[in-house]
Amino acid sequence: MSTDLDPAQTLEQPKSIAHRLEQPKPILLDGGMGTELERRGAACELPLWSARALLDDSAVVSQIHAAYAAAGAELLTANTFRTQRRTLACASFGDRAAELTHTAVRLAREAAENVRPGQTIWIAGSAPPLEDCYRPDLVPSARELEREHAEHAENLADAGVDAILVETMNSTREALAATRAAQATGLPVLVSFVCGDNATLLSGEPLSDAARAIAREQPAALLVNCLPVSQVAGCLSVLRSIGLPCGAYPNLIGPPSPGWKNHREGRSAAKMSVAEFANVASDWMRTGIDLIGGCCGTSPDTIRALHDLCD
Repeated sequence: MSTDLDPAQTLEQPKSIAHRLEQPKPILLDGGMGTELERRGAACELPLWSARALLDDSAVVSQIHAAYAAAGAELLTANTFRTQRRTLACASFGDRAAELTHTAVRLAREAAENVRPGQTIWIAGSAPPLEDCYRPDLVPSARELEREHAEHAENLADAGVDAILVETMNSTREALAATRAAQATGLPVLVSFVCGDNATLLSGEPLSDAARAIAREQPAALLVNCLPVSQVAGCLSVLRSIGLPCGAYPNLIGPPSPGWKNHREGRSAAKMSVAEFANVASDWMRTGIDLIGGCCGTSPDTIRALHDLCD
């Protein structure tokens, strides 16, 4: 796949993600993987969801990464959202956690290098909640969190990611466990929360309290994701007050609700066009944002629109 991005518009190649975050232009993330797999006809049934494509449709995963790279994304998130042992074990693939994590990272890396050779595109490994992202009541015990997040973080590091994206965290307790496990690898760590109304985590905890707790672990950035566009501005206001680089990658579908089945059925409630999303995102840029991208329902077209906006 070729890209029509103008090399003259690209930044001087940064030495690190930390160095890049010091520059005024936001880091452009990619968009949704699971919903884009579904849009392209790949099977995404629970419990494996997007990880199913690593077994059955790896070529489609590569195509999606390539499309996001061609659209201008600087950071691609590998399809490791559901490659933890706990999830894979539900489909009798628990012993393939390391293998599938490596496969996911390789697919992202190869796509980036093929589409934009010689340019810096970082690969982040996704480290989500061990259970349902929309069910904070299912967060496992402290011992399970420590052990299983450590295993996943080590698998991501062994696979060669450039950073670990602790994402869609619905409780402070699990966010802390996942962040500490990721930090132990020595890699840059980005931490993102999923929020409901009034800048609160789905657990009911204020985002301000959760962000301050995570900030003490010194991550590279704090973000919010998988939330409606309408809730981003309030969350960004909270994150900016913490003093770390901050960002957002929201949904273009309905708001998060208990269980992925309900989430999918509620998509029509809050659809937004790419142009509408870019218009709202321009407001976030004016008030200050360091990383921007998309989550469920976003596509390469969304990321291309954000790329044009950033330039």
